[in-house]
Amino acid sequence: MASTETTAPKDPVRPGGEPGNPAPHGDMAGLEAGLDALDTVRTRRTPLRQTLTQKVLPPVVAVALVLVVWQVLVWAKVTDDYKLPSPGAVWGEVSDAWARGTLLGYIWTSVSRGLLGFLLALLIGTPLGLLVARVKFVRAAIGPILSGLQSLPSVAWVPPAVIWLGLNDAMMYAVILLGAVPSIANGLVSGVDQVPPLFLRAGRTLGASGLRGTWLIVMPAALPGYLAGLKQGWAFSWRSLMAAEIIASSPDLGVGLGQLLENGRTNSSMSTVFLAIFLILVVGIAIDLLIFSPLERRVLRGRGLLARG
Repeated sequence: MASTETTAPKDPVRPGGEPGNPAPHGDMAGLEAGLDALDTVRTRRTPLRQTLTQKVLPPVVAVALVLVVWQVLVWAKVTDDYKLPSPGAVWGEVSDAWARGTLLGYIWTSVSRGLLGFLLALLIGTPLGLLVARVKFVRAAIGPILSGLQSLPSVAWVPPAVIWLGLNDAMMYAVILLGAVPSIANGLVSGVDQVPPLFLRAGRTLGASGLRGTWLIVMPAALPGYLAGLKQGWAFSWRSLMAAEIIASSPDLGVGLGQLLENGRTNSSMSTVFLAIFLILVVGIAIDLLIFSPLERRVLRGRGLLARG
């Protein structure tokens, strides 16, 4: 006779042998796969075509539009030719300076001064910023002064620097330092202020205190703000140098880009003025693209804020 009793299904057993809960292999596998997908960073190289269309083409198009508008204004005779030279006339100045062998000299005179002055500002502004950020008395004493110096136009330092130091490279570097150091120091102070207190407590717990904690905990955590201060510091360095070269001229100083700009004004040569402006812009853009943009991408990528590509 067939049995009428129904057999209750057995409870599934987990791998550990505990009945009552279903084996979670499928769910756990899906969860792990999802987490792996979130953690996985795209490492494939960006195709050359995508790089050209996204990074190279936009600035090229922008420059082309500026040149077209510029040439149209020249053709329309919106002003006298000696006030607004054509792009061809400015390019002729570039060619002449290259043929004479002076073009690279103009650039190197200013770039060498700017980079050396910026490095000196970096060596002074970094410890000063740490001191202001970490010592309350120092912050109360000179913090407002740094902010005031940062807002002071760099050109204001040129006359006293000339009187104090004379027409020499020391005067140029003094103006650069007075313009760049406050920006670097304030950038680092801002970065340190944004470090989570938990990081500092964890560092002290692990024995990272004092200078060791500053080097291993504070500086890496404050790096984004510090890098922003460095970019601004370079901008102030370059602007301060151009102001010093325009105002203070001497045969012993050589001819930098600022002096080239002033020579164009003195000789009423707008093509020379535009040449100097063009070279100043090129150097500023090149420094940003070659130094600061790669550093910024590396910092953001290290914090998971920028996908690899």
